[in-house]
Amino acid sequence: MTKKEFIEILSEKSGENKKRAGEVLDVFLDSVEGALVKSGSVQFVGWGTFEVKETAERMGRNPRTGEEIKIPAKKAVKFKVGKKLSDIVNK
Repeated sequence: MTKKEFIEILSEKSGENKKRAGEVLDVFLDSVEGALVKSGSVQFVGWGTFEVKETAERMGRNPRTGEEIKIPAKKAVKFKVGKKLSDIVNK
């Protein structure tokens, strides 16, 4: 599903026009991003948790040349599904 398709569904279910639904979605996404930067996690009880995890620096291999390369440490966002969402998906 694309963002545009999601906005259409959000618009239909909320009764808002597509422009307003898009604005609401953008505010929601900005809020999640800000919370991840500030506190490192966002939890929606029953649905899941977004959490920032740090990966260590490691050695990798360039698949084209076979040359060893150093992959720098970075932060990545991980999602752990909650029980309610897991149950819904697995029905």
